[in-house]
Amino acid sequence: MVRQLNKRLWFPDPHDGDSDGCIAVGGDLSVDRLLLAYQNGIFPWFPCHEGDIEWYCPLQRFVIFPPEIHISHSMRTLMNKGTYSVSINKAFDTVIDTCSRLRIDEPMAWLGPQMTAAYKELHRQGFAASVEVWQKAGDDETGQRETFVGGLYGVTIGNAFFGESMCSLAPNASKLALIHLAQVMEQNGGRLIDCQFKTSHLESMGGRFISYEEYMKIIGQKPF
Repeated sequence: MVRQLNKRLWFPDPHDGDSDGCIAVGGDLSVDRLLLAYQNGIFPWFPCHEGDIEWYCPLQRFVIFPPEIHISHSMRTLMNKGTYSVSINKAFDTVIDTCSRLRIDEPMAWLGPQMTAAYKELHRQGFAASVEVWQKAGDDETGQRETFVGGLYGVTIGNAFFGESMCSLAPNASKLALIHLAQVMEQNGGRLIDCQFKTSHLESMGGRFISYEEYMKIIGQKPF
């Protein structure tokens, strides 16, 4: 059953939601509500063109464990060429604005002004991060120039990264961002990348399903 949220800061038990994982509608995108949501495996997803905020919490979670990230031979070759460089939190607004721009005309586009503003505020408060990919474009009088060609962003709480969206303006840019994220997390004790929904792209990178109960144990929270 999908519940209606109000101004009070709460969420229903995800086990009572719809089969597609929708558990509630309404509420707001305040920092406090978003943090409460992600701490319980809940995330907002709704068409940016109309309608109330919808909150989802699938009971089968599609995740990537950082040590299990799959790097194909072609990706290793690309990484070794040195054509691209990767950074973290160098251009958060650029990443999220690009993700929004590339999807805004889709019928189910969800990354509208409300969402982008909410995640930019999360980033300002230290709870959201981005990974950027830059293509080296030669040298000029000021030094080496680089062009933004893709990346990803998500919410960071504790030992987990809750992925929100990724973009590519050059082949394999988002894959490079995801590989870099996994490698940095593995080196620093990160335990889980939440992919939200299964895609063939993410499955090819090492994504797999785990139960909601296992998921909550890994991110250090007690399940409902």
